[in-house]
Amino acid sequence: MEAHRAERLAGALREELYEIVNFEVSDPRVGSVEIAAIELSPDGRRAVVRVQTQTDEALAALIHAGAFIRHELAERLDLFRVPDLKFEAASNLGPPARIESLLKRVKRGRGRDGATPPPAGQKSPAE
Repeated sequence: MEAHRAERLAGALREELYEIVNFEVSDPRVGSVEIAAIELSPDGRRAVVRVQTQTDEALAALIHAGAFIRHELAERLDLFRVPDLKFEAASNLGPPARIESLLKRVKRGRGRDGATPPPAGQKSPAE
């Protein structure tokens, strides 16, 4: 599959998945779900959907509703073959989580190397 077509397909899948998951799936365990990324296989038959959820139960509910979600995608998108969906939890150290962890380090007073800075008014040994 061409790279441009794969990008367009991933974008369309992302938009429709967001709509289906947040507005059509009636399972109360799902709650609020953010579609972090979609990785398509080179032939377009499989898609790994990385999601950010509030709980592990939400991910289990998405996996359970996979057939319904795929059926809804087939109705909404005009595709010869709708990819098989595999839902996975998104990495916890994506940009928002990474920024939050860096802010926590700054609040604790730790620099890049993990060393604690000297108290106010004193010079550091490197100066």
